Amino acid sequence: MKDAALYLIPTTLGDTPVNQVLPSYNLRITSDLRHFIVENVRTARRFLKQCNPEIDIDSLAFYELNEHTDRHRISAYLKPIRQGESVGIISEAGCPAIADPGADVVAIAQSERIKVVPLVGPSSLLMAMMASGFNGQSFAFHGYLPIESGERIKTLKKLENRVYSENQTQLFIETP
Repeated sequence: MKDAALYLIPTTLGDTPVNQVLPSYNLRITSDLRHFIVENVRTARRFLKQCNPEIDIDSLAFYELNEHTDRHRISAYLKPIRQGESVGIISEAGCPAIADPGADVVAIAQSERIKVVPLVGPSSLLMAMMASGFNGQSFAFHGYLPIESGERIKTLKKLENRVYSENQTQLFIETP
């Protein structure tokens, strides 16, 4: 496992070609990997083909990860690393492990002292923060808001109070 690692591979946030968004280093790492932990195999295969049109998709191993994947299965997904082969995590959009089931994989990898390598790439949170003009020195990310209307309103009011009482920008995300 000397050089094997868990790579956190960001994906594009829209239709912009990967070579306009991701550094060539990411594309090289992604092309060299043979094992991928993904939320959706179909979209991951499409993303990898965009990164490297010559890649032999059928020679790659994909391990599906979602909110129902149990910890024992996740640990098994890391087996290639224990055998000396690196593994990549691909999120559906943006950075893996941020409001994403990839966080569970990273936690298990860290507990097993597996090297974790986050690759640079687009983050909707940071891009929104950069373009907002809000306080970038103090901000908090809250993930997804409650679905139920009453709880959602209560949470939004609480977050609004923090904006004024602490001068802290409050970030949350919604699914499209």
